[in-house]
Amino acid sequence: MSTSAKKPNVLLILNDDMGYSDIGCYGGEVMTPNLDRLAEHGLRFSQFYNTARCSPSRASLLTGLHPHQTGIGILTYDFGPEGYAGNLNRRCVTIPEALKASGYRSYMSGKWHVASNLTEPTDAWPMQRGFDEFFGTIIGAGSFYDPNTLTRGNTNVEHEASADESWFYTDAISDEAAQFVRQHASEHPDKPFFQYVAYTAPHWPLHAHDEDIAKYKGRFDAGWDELRTARLARLVESGILKDIWPLTDRDETQPPWTEADHKAWLLRCMEVYAAQIDRMDQGIGRILKALEETDQLDNTLVIFLADNGACAEDIPEHVTVDELVHKLRIAKSHTRKGEPVHFGNNPQLMPGPENTYQSYGTAWANLSNAPFRLYKHWIHEGGISTPLIMHWPKGIAHRGEVRHSPGYLPDIMATILDITATHYPEHADGQPIDPLEGHSLQPAFAGDAMDRPPMFWEHEGNAAVRIGQWKLVRKFPGEWELYDMEADRTELNNLAAQHTERVADMKARYEAWAKRCGVIPREKILELMRQQKSPPAFWEEDVAKEQ
Repeated sequence: MSTSAKKPNVLLILNDDMGYSDIGCYGGEVMTPNLDRLAEHGLRFSQFYNTARCSPSRASLLTGLHPHQTGIGILTYDFGPEGYAGNLNRRCVTIPEALKASGYRSYMSGKWHVASNLTEPTDAWPMQRGFDEFFGTIIGAGSFYDPNTLTRGNTNVEHEASADESWFYTDAISDEAAQFVRQHASEHPDKPFFQYVAYTAPHWPLHAHDEDIAKYKGRFDAGWDELRTARLARLVESGILKDIWPLTDRDETQPPWTEADHKAWLLRCMEVYAAQIDRMDQGIGRILKALEETDQLDNTLVIFLADNGACAEDIPEHVTVDELVHKLRIAKSHTRKGEPVHFGNNPQLMPGPENTYQSYGTAWANLSNAPFRLYKHWIHEGGISTPLIMHWPKGIAHRGEVRHSPGYLPDIMATILDITATHYPEHADGQPIDPLEGHSLQPAFAGDAMDRPPMFWEHEGNAAVRIGQWKLVRKFPGEWELYDMEADRTELNNLAAQHTERVADMKARYEAWAKRCGVIPREKILELMRQQKSPPAFWEEDVAKEQ
């Protein structure tokens, strides 16, 4: 056996728009036995953070940099400046590109969403960024029954879904990933592998199988108020959160469950959302089975996390059907049988089937992020807190423990390079590469390691810096707020007025980071948008409001 074969495999699993407390091992009602098994025999991290939005999170995860450094400052639309081109640039290297130096083969199954060109292969597509095999979608969202931009290698294969009425994207992602595991064991037994599995579940639209939805009948009948309280109690009991951190208030825009209208439809929305996660967990089970059957599980570091907090968006708000179908290409107007697709959250139409296109709304997203506040887009805890599970029998001796060491997305690449003894390059293809921003989490495998450099975030003007126990955070266009994360993880007691010198110091550090990483103030981005003839639809209301 070669030296490279002794290196660990890495299976990196990312899901889409899931809250902090949805899955079973993080206090939720969703049945996730395979993720729970990984947690029971591995580690759960209580203070791990993403970047609050899908494309920036994926760019940061894949490169160990901050999203603005990679060209994905907002999403995969060209906003003009270099850090906002909407395309993974060449100032960064991806995990698979770096791992080639250590003899790794790399595979990907699922959502890419870091390239602006959806139809033609570019140097921002998976096969051009280090992956040896790719199956998935280039775009960021779409039907689970018949998605746009389905690609194998560099070739569009949308016909595979369109021609098969049993085809379902979550299943396809899982089955392709399991097949890659078996293929690698058969064809490259002496090489280690890196595999990136990027689910679109449970991102809208609410699409799920009837048998999965039926499993959750009655499970959410108590309503969001009681369920939020129960989730926090389970999180405290499991040692993930402290009992001194109280539950945040229900979102002020939402009614008490007892006063909510259309309860049957609301319950169905949450049941379908849960079924989406359930189906993903079933697929993860099949991938783990493939690892076991090929005798690769013990020496595979399995990492699971989410790309942002739960999503409170409508489908999406302020975007027309024409834009969804033709401009943004995240939907198709008809099902595979030719039936029209009904877009929008209509309480007279139950979600789940292919001819619906709905989301589960703010109140349920508030439950998904319990006990925190705010959602995807924002840098408060509800927007950036993610479950993080790590399982590696040969490399992690402790089982079923919780780690409270803080960390964020750039640390994933740093950790993978650390455990694989892979050097982070200074150049790639003759181009200089920005230095790695992350720090390895491997010391936390043995026990909590609380010391780390500051962490920084920015998305659409929402921003934060965390130094030790202190977090300075801003909801654009509001003022900076200061929270003590040891005493107040749920961000209920703003201490900015009492610690003006600390606020000034942390703000200065944030501004230095923002300048170094190419963050552009939101006001300037909005001005650039006003100059464009057809800005992305999701920015139109912001432009109108702030003119």
